[in-house]
Amino acid sequence: MDRGLRGPLFSMPAKKKVKDKPLAGAALIKETCRRIRVARSYWDAHNNRACRGEREKAMKLYESLSEAEREQVPQTLRVWLRYRSEKYFGDDRTPPGGRK
Repeated sequence: MDRGLRGPLFSMPAKKKVKDKPLAGAALIKETCRRIRVARSYWDAHNNRACRGEREKAMKLYESLSEAEREQVPQTLRVWLRYRSEKYFGDDRTPPGGRK
């Protein structure tokens, strides 16, 4: 069907948001919690590759928090992040794709 002058055949892609400044304070804590929750959902879905990527992003954000800010992250999320980090993703573990 010819659309003619009635409208474009393809729509324009959505504009990407430009980050003006890095996260700080409550926004940083909120993003850290969100990343940990996403990593947990990937873990529960047995999607290890995605879990590893989200966990690394969450760890970077968590390590950038001050001690007082870390206390604001719910304890269940902190425990999960620490447990998974040490047991399954630690330096002593075989990296993904290591065995062939």
